[in-house]
Amino acid sequence: MKRLLLLTALLSSAFLPWTAFAETVIGVTTISVPSMQRGKPLSVDVWYPSKAKAPEALVGDNRIFTGAAAKPDAAIDPGRHPLILLSHGSGSRAQGMTWIAARLAEQGFIVAGPDHPGTTSGDSTPIATPRIWERTQDLSNIITWMTGDARWQASVDAAKIGVIGFSLGASTALELIGARADLNAYADYCDRYTMMMDCQWFAGGFGFVDGKRVASPVVKLRDFDKAHFEQSNLDPRVTSAVIVDPGLATAFKADSLTAIKVPTTVINLGSPGSVPVAVKADMLSAKIPGAQYRQIPGANHFSFLPICKPDAQDVLSESGDADPICDGKGLRDRAEIHKDAEKLIVEAFETTLK
Repeated sequence: MKRLLLLTALLSSAFLPWTAFAETVIGVTTISVPSMQRGKPLSVDVWYPSKAKAPEALVGDNRIFTGAAAKPDAAIDPGRHPLILLSHGSGSRAQGMTWIAARLAEQGFIVAGPDHPGTTSGDSTPIATPRIWERTQDLSNIITWMTGDARWQASVDAAKIGVIGFSLGASTALELIGARADLNAYADYCDRYTMMMDCQWFAGGFGFVDGKRVASPVVKLRDFDKAHFEQSNLDPRVTSAVIVDPGLATAFKADSLTAIKVPTTVINLGSPGSVPVAVKADMLSAKIPGAQYRQIPGANHFSFLPICKPDAQDVLSESGDADPICDGKGLRDRAEIHKDAEKLIVEAFETTLK
């Protein structure tokens, strides 16, 4: 999956014009959020409820994946809305989660997702991947900006803030609500499961910068920055979380999980017995007080990606990528899987943030 998601020539997209004044109730915009830690502003996609009449566009549409309709820069509906932070997986980007962001915006939430520098499409290296504290800081910066900026503070309900993450983004979300990773446990996991995608990525010796493949140091986890890797990244402003197929699932400190006070829903993609150890989260979930654990049968880790276009797998094969992200053999239709995921996610946030 890593190589595919970094082929920017295939995955580049924008707000593609679709049809004028259609009947969606979703607005979308891209904002720039200051980040002293990153040394440059964050690019953040924001979806929000909007009944304003405005031209539509397909957001996140490209040669591989289908997009979702929204109205670029349309006026937001009056009133205060809960804010949900969205954290994408390694090598992906915020628009790769447009399908769920749009659904949440349709239900009255503001959804804000950054492209995390160093782990996003076309800008992703092994050495940057375990630096989860940078990702959590991205999300905290967005909260600070959107609850204080003149454009957004009248629309964001600062007392109702949630987070949803997928894969590495799910680990980011867990850390934001108080989970702390254990470096030795993660190194032990990669020593034992060398063929898992994350462990292969660390050992690959290459990454992507400005959309081009570049040499990158092999990551030796036992020599990594232990103090930062294991620090607390809790942001008490976040009051609800949905965790989907978390990376580092085997490597969180038990005492940090039992101390989580935020209502949490944990979702694994796959039937019982089919979820890879890299993201298998039933034991993790059991340690979080009151956490709800759910599985979506007939799915796999790739099922949380957008719906693939009919010729997507052929395009991928031509690109030389062997990862079967659009191969649905033996799986349920991805659109049906998304409906199941939408139901669980919307219900979780409706219950805890409204």
